[in-house]
Order: sequence, then structure tokens, then C-alpha cells
Amino acid sequence: MTTLPQLPMPTWFVGCGNMGGAVVDGWRSAGIELGNVTVIRPSGTPVAGVRTVTSLPEAGVPPKLVVLAVKPQKLDAVVPELKPWITGRATIVSLLAGVEAATLRHRFPAAGAIVRAMPNLPVAARRGVTALYTADADEAVKQSVGDLFVALGWAMWTIDEARFASIGAVAGAGPAYVARFVAALAKAGEARGLSPETAATIALETVLGTTWMAATTAETMESVAKRVASPNGTTEAGLAVLDQALDDLVRVTIEAAARRGAELAEEARSA
Repeated sequence: MTTLPQLPMPTWFVGCGNMGGAVVDGWRSAGIELGNVTVIRPSGTPVAGVRTVTSLPEAGVPPKLVVLAVKPQKLDAVVPELKPWITGRATIVSLLAGVEAATLRHRFPAAGAIVRAMPNLPVAARRGVTALYTADADEAVKQSVGDLFVALGWAMWTIDEARFASIGAVAGAGPAYVARFVAALAKAGEARGLSPETAATIALETVLGTTWMAATTAETMESVAKRVASPNGTTEAGLAVLDQALDDLVRVTIEAAARRGAELAEEARSA
């Protein structure tokens, strides 16, 4: 019987938007006990099954684990209130895109460890990808934090923040790009006379089925494409158009995301 990882007592979520909520949903789905978790969000909007308060003093005793899940631009609004609660026993796990570990260490010098985590939205369904990085956590902290994110899908510790950012640019933003492709496939189906409902279902199931097949058989995408495309057939005719532009389009898309991540890092350093 596999032992589930445990969240430290207490664990604070400072902010809990789309990504923070996805992490909570994934842990709940994995069966991880959430009784140790308190969400602090000024709106007071409840998080299902988790204690939610509107201010840090309401949260209770200083935390052992803090998940920073606010928008990167709001970091410096949060720091003055949160900093007095951070002691040497606290591990800070930051979900903030573009905010480097050194920047976080400068703002929370008393923290026991600083960990950056970049999950993507499918962690909610435990099929996510999470990049992890730390410059100062010991092996015990790395093991405990790593186990929590492995419960949400595939997680990888990176040796530096450049590689961390690369995973984030591909996996973190990737679900949005895949969603756009599925939507475009559906629109093409509508243009061929299918109803919007039928076209959307076909597009989604085609993408889901293809990726699931490849994941379970370890077949490469190139091999899948070759198996579908008969010589001089309909698929090959379509690929002749798609292949002219797709690689370059995806490359410049990822570069744009990476560039914005670098800008966020610079903004956080400057602040």
C-alpha cells in the first residue's frame, strides 16, 4: 500500500487563484488530507473543503509550509504582512511565474527554505507537469515537497532556473496552446458542415485519444503521424500545409512566453 504524502501542520496558501486552486483540487483528488491547510485570501471566497480566512492573523500559528499563489505583480503587497510570520521552520513554495529564488530569499530572509514550483493546470486532474527548483532546501525538504507534486502528475527538480524557466515556458503555458489548437480543429470541423457540439467533441476526443495512445505505448509523435498518413493520401496532403508553418509558429510562441517570464523576473528584482 502506497503511503500518501502529508502536508505540514500548518500549511498556508497565500492566495488561491486558478493555479493554487488546481493544486488543491489535485491533492484532494489524490486523497491527501487537507485538514492542515488554511487559505488566506482577502475576498474570503471559500475553497471547497478547505478552511478559508481573509487575513493572516486569522490563520493561526506561524506556518511550516507556505504556498505563495498570488499574482507575481502582487508579491510586494503581500510581503510586509507575511514576512513577520515566516520563521526558520517555514518552507516557502512559490508558484509565482518569473520571480526568482534570490528575489524571494531577499524578501523572506528568515525562511528555512525557498522552493520554486511551476505546475500547469492539469495538476487539477493529476495529469500535470511541475518544474521544481531550490537553491537552499536540504534533501528532506526536497523529498517532501517533491512527493507532494509527484502526486499531481510528473514533477522534475531542475539544476538551475534557466531550465526551470524552459519547462515553465513549454508546460506551464502549454495547456493554453493545446486548448487553442483543439478549438481551431473544432472550427475547421464546423466549416465542413458539422454542428458546433459534434465538432468540439470530435476535436477534443481526437487530441485526447492521440496523446493517451502515445503516452501508454511510448510511441513518438513522428511515428504516430507516419502511421496515420498514407503516401499520397488525405492526411499527407494536410501535413504538407501544416508542417510548413507549425514548428516555427510554436517556437516563436514559446519564445514570447519565455521573454515575458524574463521581464517578470526583472520587474521583481527591480522592485
